[in-house]
Amino acid sequence: MTSRGAFTLPARPDSYPVRLAETALVVVDMQNGYCSKGGYFDLAGFEPDGTVIDAVSQAVDMARGVDIPVVWLQNGWDKELIEGGGLYSPNRIKGNALRLMREKPELRGKLLTKGGWDYALVDELKPNEGEYVVAKPRYSGFAGTNLDLHLRGLGVRTLLICGVATNVCVESTIRDAFFLEYHPVMIADACRQAGPDFLQEATIYNVERFFGWTTSLAELKQAFHRRATHDCATRNS
Repeated sequence: MTSRGAFTLPARPDSYPVRLAETALVVVDMQNGYCSKGGYFDLAGFEPDGTVIDAVSQAVDMARGVDIPVVWLQNGWDKELIEGGGLYSPNRIKGNALRLMREKPELRGKLLTKGGWDYALVDELKPNEGEYVVAKPRYSGFAGTNLDLHLRGLGVRTLLICGVATNVCVESTIRDAFFLEYHPVMIADACRQAGPDFLQEATIYNVERFFGWTTSLAELKQAFHRRATHDCATRNS
């Protein structure tokens, strides 16, 4: 167990000073619809990649190991799709899941719909008791939710962010975090894009250049281990 003090996290474009007491892990949309065969992504022509599940699981385990709060985002709408927006809502017009349900009426109420398999978090990743789950009706975890209120109540300033999809909900959440004066750090190898590989690289470029920092699971583990070793040596000195 580490202390709640500060340490340096290897990151890009430069190393980043982290205070554990002011840090949370935000897990974005690790739902069957985005990660499992037969889910929304699969039906929409985006290849679901189960390897991201293991990567996110590692990030969650590390966060829990150092008492960093874990916040889970879950994207979707009510069964009547009222939360999807009105007739002229850009979300209703452009949202791929909503469009697919319009085109294929047999899917209505099945894609990213609360209470259904598609909406549920994957079996491999379940919130622990006391971990906060934020239902979000838009790409960003901050749009139309109380995520900002919850994080500020915890005294959080730094967000470690992982999940899917890198170029959509992850990047949207990172951008809004930046606008709300948080310090977003994307765990790049614990994120998965929707579409070609270059979209992953595009978001990494955007984050590093304009909105925050990126790190990796290995660098995060190394930093936590180094901090724990320092704390142990301090206690025994």
